[in-house]
Amino acid sequence: MLNCIRRRSSSIATCKHAGFSEPSMANSSRMQNVVPRPGFSALHRLRKKRKGQRVKDPLDDLLLKTLTSQRAMEERFLQMEERRFQRDLDVEERRMQLEQRRFELEREHEFRMFDVFAQMLSILKRSHGGASPSLAMPRGLDFSQTLSELTGRVGGGDQRGPRAGRLAVSRGDTCGFCPPEGFRRSPYLSARGNVANIFRGSDEEGYKAYHADKYDEDTNPNGIINFGTSENKLCFDLMSKRLKEQLTQTDMNLMEPLLLQYPDWKGHMFLREEVARFLTYYCKAPAPLKAENVIVLNGCGSLFSALATVLCDPGEAVLIATPFYGGITQSVFLYGNVKLVYAYLDSKITGTSTRPFQLTVEKLEKALQDAQAEGETVRALILLNPQNPLGDIYSLSELRDYLEFAKRHELHVIVDEIYMLSVFDESATFHSVLGMDRLPDPQRTHVMWGISKDFAVSGIRFGTLYTENQDVANAVASLCYFHGVCGPVQHKVAQLLRDREWINQVYLRANRARLKAAHTYVTDELKTLGVPFLNRNAGFFVWIDFRKYLRTGTFEEEMLLWRRFLDNKVLLSCGKAFECSEPGWFRIIFADKTHRLQLGMQRIRKVLEEREQEILSEEKEQPCQSDQDGKADSTDEVIFVSRHQESSCAGSSNLSDLIGLLQQQMRSSDWLQKNTAEQLA
Repeated sequence: MLNCIRRRSSSIATCKHAGFSEPSMANSSRMQNVVPRPGFSALHRLRKKRKGQRVKDPLDDLLLKTLTSQRAMEERFLQMEERRFQRDLDVEERRMQLEQRRFELEREHEFRMFDVFAQMLSILKRSHGGASPSLAMPRGLDFSQTLSELTGRVGGGDQRGPRAGRLAVSRGDTCGFCPPEGFRRSPYLSARGNVANIFRGSDEEGYKAYHADKYDEDTNPNGIINFGTSENKLCFDLMSKRLKEQLTQTDMNLMEPLLLQYPDWKGHMFLREEVARFLTYYCKAPAPLKAENVIVLNGCGSLFSALATVLCDPGEAVLIATPFYGGITQSVFLYGNVKLVYAYLDSKITGTSTRPFQLTVEKLEKALQDAQAEGETVRALILLNPQNPLGDIYSLSELRDYLEFAKRHELHVIVDEIYMLSVFDESATFHSVLGMDRLPDPQRTHVMWGISKDFAVSGIRFGTLYTENQDVANAVASLCYFHGVCGPVQHKVAQLLRDREWINQVYLRANRARLKAAHTYVTDELKTLGVPFLNRNAGFFVWIDFRKYLRTGTFEEEMLLWRRFLDNKVLLSCGKAFECSEPGWFRIIFADKTHRLQLGMQRIRKVLEEREQEILSEEKEQPCQSDQDGKADSTDEVIFVSRHQESSCAGSSNLSDLIGLLQQQMRSSDWLQKNTAEQLA
């Protein structure tokens, strides 16, 4: 049929070219026989007769329709090409606008952070009476220029250059940020070296004070008690005995040539096999885990650095929910120049949330979309389970939702399960990602664990990664050259993990009982003080709501309260150190001996009572302006977690007010002085 149409079209084209139509050629012989007649009417009758004799060919209509449709398709195609070209131009223009806007926002953020930093230094200087030269504001210092020098953004430099400055300043907004010696740029360091120096200074003020004046019940009873470092100090006796027992045997103390040589950078195979068996058992894996998927490094901080380096390019980002353990920022940034994108959680129970600070897929989606709208490239998601500092344990359904979200957006998932054996209440059940029947995206799921928390040996740097992605495993292994674990330590860890009977029958039983007792003591004290807190059953920490002790509810006032605790010889961690979005939340570590918990809580009580009296005095001077956000409330699974209430004038007395008044009278009476905790013990 198509060939017939083509031949017909060719014939018609030839005839048209010669100046004839097809019917005129067919009847040319007849026209020669017609005798012309004069007059218009005769010629008209001849044309009418010839027109009536013409037979219409159906192929003509088919050919006409074909050509018409072809022309329409060509016109449509041209229109689509024009639209696509215009759309590409619009997208490129939009991308350029977003890039320009992102750069402007970065610069605004840098200037804003340094302005906050300047204000903070001024506040610290005033709080010290202007006597400390280290806190004095350098004269004529331009913070924006300093940041440009540190990050290389001076003169005609690359406007899209390193984003280290923004991260360093953002990190510098954490608890106790006070750059050493007035924050002077060192001429002996590179730009990255100066940024690393800022990181060092931002974390060290509280810990420098602690190490310089450390509490000891015999030699320094008035020293600082450390409730800020997440260490388990309850089981040092069990671990020290296990690690040094049987000195004459080869159980823990073996020194063979194999342990004195360079190992496989992934770790000795005997240790990796033992780690695979250990994780299979305690993570309740549906199938035995494989030793070739295990990598050993000197701590989970090194694992975060290595994973960020091999999964992200410099300047890209990783998604994480706040509040979170602040050391992750330093781990992913200093080596890999990788940023963190925050999914902010808060204490309000709204939308699909059923508990305070609940992580939901909707919050992850919003954070990811906002980051992408600002031109950020997000490569991975970090999950902490159990969560530090909240103590949350994610259910299986929640874990699956998070992993499905990551799969939809092709994100790697880094799961930190370093507190998995520190669940101290039988009513709570921990679910490991390795225990799931089917992972949504096993090639992008990477699980971390270490012995520093669960086995109370934070001084022994040991962390392990389990991943089924051999490309990731090999890339991380190449960095193990810088983060390896020495052979004798690998032998000790293998022996420790192999002793399943001692772990189950001795250590875990004692550890969980001691954690629960310490947690109960601290939370009972908080209830007595009428202080709201999250009631969780995992980890070494309690997330406490001190918002009612902040008159204005700002991070500057939070910092002043933190410093007030430190001045009264107790070190806590404030919420800004965990990037909490609400000022006034603090983390306290309860995994400590009873006498230190008692003395530390007495010092905390003293600070809170003094602050409460100051607020009452201010309220008397300014009536009907009290902030009720800090009042305690109860929910089904959270004890003493505050729900925000509208501010009201005096006179609306309720049960919590009466309880608080009674507690204050009890604390001010002679009964507690005559019946101390030591006497009761």
